[in-house]
Amino acid sequence: MIILSACLAGVNCKYNGGNNLHPSFKDLAESGEVVLVCPEELGGLAIPRSPCEITGGCGEDVLNGQARVINKAGEDVSRYFVKGAQAVLELARTHQADLAILRRRSPSCGCGLIYDGSFTSALRSGDGVCTALLKQHGIKVISDDDYLDKGVKE
Repeated sequence: MIILSACLAGVNCKYNGGNNLHPSFKDLAESGEVVLVCPEELGGLAIPRSPCEITGGCGEDVLNGQARVINKAGEDVSRYFVKGAQAVLELARTHQADLAILRRRSPSCGCGLIYDGSFTSALRSGDGVCTALLKQHGIKVISDDDYLDKGVKE
């Protein structure tokens, strides 16, 4: 089984109520070999919600209490991101998933690059909270771009 960011399959769960539908991911979701997840929704955040970014580090730092996830209104929403990441990890374990394909740049799902916390669309190296937790538990995580460019080989 594969964990897949639900927005990629057309589920309207993005912060703005939209999705990131890509036909390849919709087809993959319809294969029955995936578990669709939105860590932010699983963590208890509403749809739509204020945009959020990690400040002071990356997802691993949030998990260690050394950085925070802040919404555009300045509120610390880290607990929702950690709770959602834990819920995704539990789903991955339940379904024996060994791969996750998650949405690039997101403070939850970002893989390799995330927004830098300035709300200016600037990027920095690092993983989102969910990606960091899955990697800590031995689950391979790739971004949607990497999957589309290279497939699951690596």
